[in-house]
Amino acid sequence: MTEPLVTPSRSGTMLRDAALVLGKDLRLELRSRVIINQVLPFAVLVLVLFAFALDPDRRILTQATPGLFWLAVLFSTLLALQRSFGVEAADGVTDALRLSGLDPAGIFLGKAAGIAVHLLALEVVLGLGVTLFYGATPHGPVLLVATCVAATAGLAAVGTLYGVLSAGMRVRDTLLPLLMLPVVAPVLIAATQAFAAAYDKTSGEGWRWFGLLAVFGLLYLAIGIFAFEPLLEES
Repeated sequence: MTEPLVTPSRSGTMLRDAALVLGKDLRLELRSRVIINQVLPFAVLVLVLFAFALDPDRRILTQATPGLFWLAVLFSTLLALQRSFGVEAADGVTDALRLSGLDPAGIFLGKAAGIAVHLLALEVVLGLGVTLFYGATPHGPVLLVATCVAATAGLAAVGTLYGVLSAGMRVRDTLLPLLMLPVVAPVLIAATQAFAAAYDKTSGEGWRWFGLLAVFGLLYLAIGIFAFEPLLEES
């Protein structure tokens, strides 16, 4: 009989290593405060600029709230990924992870979880921002929360894969958006549609889009678990 790709013992090691990497990334953020000092102000500024651009017609601004919210999240994700992987590549952290003996799948899950935690905190602030700046009130809180979790998982998984792929390249600042944006287009579309349903009191229609987000996130998490090792070796 052939052994399963992920054995119980490897699963335990993978989760343990993921927790170590997650703790490292969270401690690094507490010291550097990149999300608080750079990414969060950028995201809020994007929302304010959108409000100024569409303010003459508040009706359009309210209708565009879901799309503007997720555009702000996507732009902020790119900035956070570029900063995170750029710093690690410059400081030799990527090389240290490669030589650490940690399970590559665990490294992937830990880094994806760290990015997801940062994004979820950012989304809470942006959610308050669109309510304040745009006057949009959600009517389906359960759908909103589920959409944020599923979309964030997809963004974090894709961002980790392409972030490490472009980390060692000189053109990573321009390469990462070119690689990532076409791939996460389904996330942007599905999350916007799900949010629109929640804001329009038609949450039932939004759950179908949530299903697409969940499938996308699970697919890229699976790809990352099995494909991260060669990507890490090439970075």
